[in-house]
Amino acid sequence: AFYVCFLGVCGGEFSILRSPQSVVFRDGSWPIPGERIPDVAALTMGFSVEEDLPWPGLAVGDLFHRPQATVLVTVKGVDKLPVKGFSYPIENAVPFSLDSVANAIHTLFSEEMPVVLQLAPSEERVYMVGKANAVFEDLSVTLRQLRNRLFQDSSVLSSLPLNSLSRNNEVDLLFLSELQVLHDIASLLSRHKHLAKDHSPDLYSLELSGLEEVGKRYGEDSQQFKDASQILVDSLQKFADEMFNLYGGNAVVEVVAVKEFNSPLSRKTRSILQASQSEKENPYNLAYPYNYDYSVIFNIVLWMMIGLALAVIVISYNLWNMDPGYDSIIYRMTNQKIRMD
Repeated sequence: AFYVCFLGVCGGEFSILRSPQSVVFRDGSWPIPGERIPDVAALTMGFSVEEDLPWPGLAVGDLFHRPQATVLVTVKGVDKLPVKGFSYPIENAVPFSLDSVANAIHTLFSEEMPVVLQLAPSEERVYMVGKANAVFEDLSVTLRQLRNRLFQDSSVLSSLPLNSLSRNNEVDLLFLSELQVLHDIASLLSRHKHLAKDHSPDLYSLELSGLEEVGKRYGEDSQQFKDASQILVDSLQKFADEMFNLYGGNAVVEVVAVKEFNSPLSRKTRSILQASQSEKENPYNLAYPYNYDYSVIFNIVLWMMIGLALAVIVISYNLWNMDPGYDSIIYRMTNQKIRMD
């Protein structure tokens, strides 16, 4: 399944654009803590989390059919977007990452080809690991690459209604370049559909801050900001539908809109080239040696051993104290009456 998430601070909103039947979200206004949004993504994909999530918005669903992809898009600069689907308010919205979900994917599916792509175009921050990297190596990630990509024949400039936005303004081009990234991701995946049809789950995490820059440049009451917001909503809905269809309807699309984060998020960055070069030393980028399923496996092995030990003791005790006159035809043949017959 597929997920697109937008994280917000207090006053932000967490929306579900698309979801398969195996993942059930309830309609309601239950607030979701911002720091628990990665746990929602993990639980919908069937992974365990360190702490229980007592959030009524997510039901149990079908445990035997899990989504095949998670796409999380963080939109900064607005605390609400008029998207279709279930929406939940966000409380205590703080920066987050899906590193724990990425580690779980590579731990469990290291021999297959999961897609793990985390990208923030405006910050030139790229994090890609796994055997499927080669498919997205042509993706524009630097500001220079994004600008050049916009002025190619197949760019979104030829199809998007710019309205009050301008091709000659750097802030407008930054916003449009992020929409270009959304288009290119869906386009690359459509040319390599085998990645969406394998058995390994995929993860996409995108952070878009172009709308925030448009608001700072023109003001949030400006026509440019209103036009950009509408273009973004339409592009996100189209992107969600495309990804949902590429994964055969087995996708969840989530949206988190955030005005600003409560605190900055510090994390390591790496380029696509760095990811491909370091694959020789650490091909699956196992960030943490600790496996979060360790406690589950430990309990299974421990109680199974205790159960087997108790079974051996009980069986041995009963064999030792068994009455030979009742339990075996061999011992019954020694009965005096049988010998006389």
